[in-house]
Amino acid sequence: MTTEATATAGILESLSDEGVSIWLDDLSRKRIESGNLAELIANKNVVGVTTNPSIFQAAIGSGEGYEEQLADLAVRGVTVDEAVRMMTTADVRAAADILRPVYDATDGRDGRVSIEVDPRLAHNTAATIAEARQLAWLVDRPNVMIKIPATKAGLPAITEVIAQGISVNVTLIFSLERYREVMDAYLAGLEKAAAKGLDLSGIHSVASFFVSRVDSEIDKRLTAIGTDPALALKGRAALANARLAYEAYEEVFAGDRWTALTGAKANKQRPLWASTGVKDPAYKDTLYVDELVAPGTVNTMPEATLNATADHGEITGDTVTGGYAQARADLAAVEALGISYDEVVTRLEDEGVAKFEVAWQDLLDAVKKSLGSKGADAA
Repeated sequence: MTTEATATAGILESLSDEGVSIWLDDLSRKRIESGNLAELIANKNVVGVTTNPSIFQAAIGSGEGYEEQLADLAVRGVTVDEAVRMMTTADVRAAADILRPVYDATDGRDGRVSIEVDPRLAHNTAATIAEARQLAWLVDRPNVMIKIPATKAGLPAITEVIAQGISVNVTLIFSLERYREVMDAYLAGLEKAAAKGLDLSGIHSVASFFVSRVDSEIDKRLTAIGTDPALALKGRAALANARLAYEAYEEVFAGDRWTALTGAKANKQRPLWASTGVKDPAYKDTLYVDELVAPGTVNTMPEATLNATADHGEITGDTVTGGYAQARADLAAVEALGISYDEVVTRLEDEGVAKFEVAWQDLLDAVKKSLGSKGADAA
């Protein structure tokens, strides 16, 4: 190994040693078939993969690597929805197989690949539950996680899917209140699973708490205010929000309700830092990695953020648990300027669901066009 490669591995190894699992926030057929995913696992401490509708839209929308499968699907005359489901689950299944050794070595803690329910179902509890079961069946790998958005309708779906023994990645969490509801939904699911006699040790979950989008929205408002106190708060709200989420995690998973489940070998629902790619070029590109180091967390990174962290990340130990008082002060200062926290996080949740719906529709449109052309070619 070269000196440069050793340094790269050293920074990421340090992050892993602090108890942070590094997951890649991206997947494509090309990444799988080229050996790139296996390389990232071997050389860059990647121990999991997350996907979302936008990621699949970018991957499948390009068509690269999907030509043969698209041709087969076109000949069979499948619907667009079925074609998308077949392609996305095929990628997740292949990635899960590549990550299976990690899954086995960590007793199911890592080695996970996440796939999201159809975002159009975000406000339909029954349909989300049915879709989650279908996706788990189609992927048919123990290391799959089904992503369910943390909408009001998503909360009872989380409970029911966990109760059926299916591991869940809860996504699109922006608010501290909703995060507590998510943890409650998870514990309720474990309790139901235990009542049915299921083995809780095989059920895992992460709660994807979104980071950079909080700064994007609040910074925009701080800039509009334009005073020195307002501008001094830029780049602080997202980290404050995430740190207080970790405080809530520590509280819930040290409480009596959780303690009652530990005898059944239940697993904690780990906080996962999502949306960790920095959107403001004025900020260091590893901000949401360096400043969110805490034991028992996951950081899912776009490849650019992973590479930046490997190159010049600064891992200095736990950067979360000592900052709760400052985090509360930062959010209070934002509120004092007339920026409503509740309004911001509600807007971000609504926009997050809408963005995934748009990406999914774009994907459906691209696949529909490809199926039509492949069908014409076959004819």
